[in-house]
Amino acid sequence: MKRTLTLLSFGMALALVSAPLLAGGDAANGKSKAAACFACHGADGNAVDPQYPRLAGQYFGYIQQALHEYKDGRRNNPIMKGFAATLSDQDIDDIATYYSTLPTKMDTLKGHVQGD
Repeated sequence: MKRTLTLLSFGMALALVSAPLLAGGDAANGKSKAAACFACHGADGNAVDPQYPRLAGQYFGYIQQALHEYKDGRRNNPIMKGFAATLSDQDIDDIATYYSTLPTKMDTLKGHVQGD
Protein backbone atom coordinates (compact mmCIF):
# COMPACT_ATOMS: atom_id res chain seq x y z
CA MET A 1 0.00 0.00 0.00
CA LYS A 2 2.82 2.39 0.88
CA ARG A 3 4.52 1.67 -2.43
CA THR A 4 1.28 2.35 -4.32
CA LEU A 5 0.85 5.69 -2.60
CA THR A 6 4.46 6.60 -3.31
CA LEU A 7 4.10 5.73 -7.00
CA LEU A 8 0.79 7.58 -7.21
CA SER A 9 2.32 10.67 -5.58
CA PHE A 10 5.29 10.53 -7.93
CA GLY A 11 2.98 10.19 -10.94
CA MET A 12 0.89 13.16 -9.89
CA ALA A 13 3.97 15.30 -9.30
CA LEU A 14 5.35 14.33 -12.70
CA ALA A 15 2.06 15.21 -14.36
CA LEU A 16 1.99 18.65 -12.72
CA VAL A 17 5.57 19.42 -13.64
CA SER A 18 5.26 18.24 -17.23
CA ALA A 19 1.92 19.90 -18.04
CA PRO A 20 3.51 23.18 -19.21
CA LEU A 21 5.96 21.19 -21.32
CA LEU A 22 3.08 19.55 -23.18
CA ALA A 23 1.77 22.94 -24.18
CA GLY A 24 3.14 23.76 -27.60
CA GLY A 25 3.31 27.49 -27.13
CA ASP A 26 5.46 30.25 -25.74
CA ALA A 27 3.92 32.15 -22.83
CA ALA A 28 5.95 35.34 -23.46
CA ASN A 29 4.81 35.45 -27.09
CA GLY A 30 1.29 34.59 -25.94
CA LYS A 31 1.19 37.58 -23.63
CA SER A 32 1.97 39.98 -26.48
CA LYS A 33 -0.45 38.21 -28.84
CA ALA A 34 -3.21 38.32 -26.21
CA ALA A 35 -3.14 42.12 -25.83
CA ALA A 36 -6.53 42.41 -27.55
CA CYS A 37 -7.95 39.93 -25.02
CA PHE A 38 -7.03 42.08 -22.02
CA ALA A 39 -9.95 44.49 -22.47
CA CYS A 40 -12.50 41.78 -21.64
CA HIS A 41 -10.55 38.96 -19.97
CA GLY A 42 -8.04 41.10 -18.06
CA ALA A 43 -4.26 41.25 -18.46
CA ASP A 44 -3.95 38.69 -15.68
CA GLY A 45 -6.73 36.52 -17.17
CA ASN A 46 -9.06 37.19 -14.24
CA ALA A 47 -11.92 39.14 -15.81
CA VAL A 48 -13.66 41.52 -13.45
CA ASP A 49 -16.95 41.68 -15.37
CA PRO A 50 -18.92 38.44 -14.86
CA GLN A 51 -20.03 38.31 -18.49
CA TYR A 52 -16.46 37.48 -19.57
CA PRO A 53 -14.83 34.15 -18.71
CA ARG A 54 -11.77 34.00 -16.51
CA LEU A 55 -8.97 32.43 -18.52
CA ALA A 56 -6.17 32.37 -15.94
CA GLY A 57 -5.34 28.84 -14.92
CA GLN A 58 -7.63 27.23 -17.50
CA TYR A 59 -6.31 24.08 -19.13
CA PHE A 60 -4.12 24.66 -22.17
CA GLY A 61 -6.20 22.23 -24.25
CA TYR A 62 -9.47 23.91 -23.32
CA ILE A 63 -8.31 27.38 -24.36
CA GLN A 64 -6.71 26.00 -27.52
CA GLN A 65 -9.88 24.11 -28.49
CA ALA A 66 -12.15 27.06 -27.72
CA LEU A 67 -10.08 29.41 -29.91
CA HIS A 68 -10.11 26.91 -32.78
CA GLU A 69 -13.88 26.53 -32.40
CA TYR A 70 -14.39 30.31 -32.51
CA LYS A 71 -12.12 30.50 -35.55
CA ASP A 72 -13.90 27.79 -37.55
CA GLY A 73 -17.43 28.71 -36.44
CA ARG A 74 -18.25 25.76 -34.18
CA ARG A 75 -18.68 28.36 -31.42
CA ASN A 76 -20.93 31.19 -32.44
CA ASN A 77 -19.79 34.48 -30.95
CA PRO A 78 -19.20 37.27 -33.48
CA ILE A 79 -16.70 39.14 -31.31
CA MET A 80 -14.57 36.09 -30.52
CA LYS A 81 -14.86 34.83 -34.10
CA GLY A 82 -13.42 38.14 -35.31
CA PHE A 83 -10.48 37.95 -32.92
CA ALA A 84 -9.81 34.25 -33.51
CA ALA A 85 -10.03 34.56 -37.31
CA THR A 86 -6.69 36.36 -37.41
CA LEU A 87 -4.83 33.81 -35.26
CA SER A 88 -2.50 31.15 -36.63
CA ASP A 89 -2.21 27.75 -34.95
CA GLN A 90 1.02 28.94 -33.30
CA ASP A 91 -0.69 32.12 -32.07
CA ILE A 92 -3.42 29.99 -30.50
CA ASP A 93 -0.85 27.73 -28.83
CA ASP A 94 1.04 30.75 -27.49
CA ILE A 95 -2.09 32.43 -26.10
CA ALA A 96 -3.33 29.16 -24.58
CA THR A 97 0.07 28.64 -22.95
CA TYR A 98 0.09 32.18 -21.58
CA TYR A 99 -3.34 31.99 -19.96
CA SER A 100 -2.88 28.42 -18.71
CA THR A 101 0.25 29.41 -16.78
CA LEU A 102 -1.35 32.37 -14.98
CA PRO A 103 -2.60 32.01 -11.41
CA THR A 104 -6.36 32.04 -11.06
CA LYS A 105 -8.33 33.97 -8.47
CA MET A 106 -10.94 31.35 -7.72
CA ASP A 107 -11.62 32.84 -4.30
CA THR A 108 -13.14 35.91 -5.96
CA LEU A 109 -15.87 34.22 -7.97
CA LYS A 110 -18.75 36.00 -6.21
CA GLY A 111 -21.02 37.28 -8.94
CA HIS A 112 -19.29 35.06 -11.52
CA VAL A 113 -21.18 31.88 -10.71
CA GLN A 114 -24.77 31.48 -11.81
CA GLY A 115 -27.07 31.72 -8.82
CA ASP A 116 -25.00 34.24 -6.81
